[in-house]
Amino acid sequence: MDICGVSFKENGKIYNFCVGGLLLQKGDFVIVETEKGQQYGKVVHLFQNNYPNLKEVIRKATEEDYNRYLKNLNDAKKALVEARKMADSLDLGMQIIDSSYTFDRKQLLFNFIAESRVDFRELVRMLAGKYRTRIELHQLGVRDKSKEVGGIGPCGRTLCCASFLNYIDTISINMAKNQNIALNPSKINGACGRLLCCLSYEDEEYTRCRYHLPEVGDFVKYEGEDVRVESVDILNLKYKVMIDDELIEVSLNKE
Repeated sequence: MDICGVSFKENGKIYNFCVGGLLLQKGDFVIVETEKGQQYGKVVHLFQNNYPNLKEVIRKATEEDYNRYLKNLNDAKKALVEARKMADSLDLGMQIIDSSYTFDRKQLLFNFIAESRVDFRELVRMLAGKYRTRIELHQLGVRDKSKEVGGIGPCGRTLCCASFLNYIDTISINMAKNQNIALNPSKINGACGRLLCCLSYEDEEYTRCRYHLPEVGDFVKYEGEDVRVESVDILNLKYKVMIDDELIEVSLNKE
């Protein structure tokens, strides 16, 4: 079965659809049916698999579809301004950061951030009365907020979540410990205030290398003596031991 991965916004989550009888290429724009209604999206990859119960792509997007998509974008921006005014008038303590229509305009979605849970039922009623469509408000977490807003990371590059990550893995403090990174919040936390997503990039390799190495504080045999491990160089598969007040470096075979 020919499958295409479709994204509805730049660097957004990728959803899989059955190509059906269409001749599609990477970069084509298509109209697809989703749980929220029809959407206009871009084909970001093509592959073959036997995924069950996938919906088929409705059609390749036409120039008329593109113009309708642009109108939806423009109308959603106007709706965003109005929604912010309404939220302020209701004193909801929320910040609405973006809005979007489904392609068929059956739903108008707003993403917002807030310090706590918000009772936005009255806001939904006001918006539904004005725009005559289904309204959905979605409260974003701090990681989602960084992805939507963007920014520059401590490395000096655009945030990974805002530039290329389509899926954010679970990040744990053990990843920092595994890589011998100082547990300083200013060093291991990102712009969102949570642990850096890049801690997961090399964690598997660090785990593989650590399998061959002792831990700091372990006692190992060196030239017939029991000596204490003082430090480890994980990726280079080396460690240092103290002998007669002198640090001796021990290198392991990398094979």
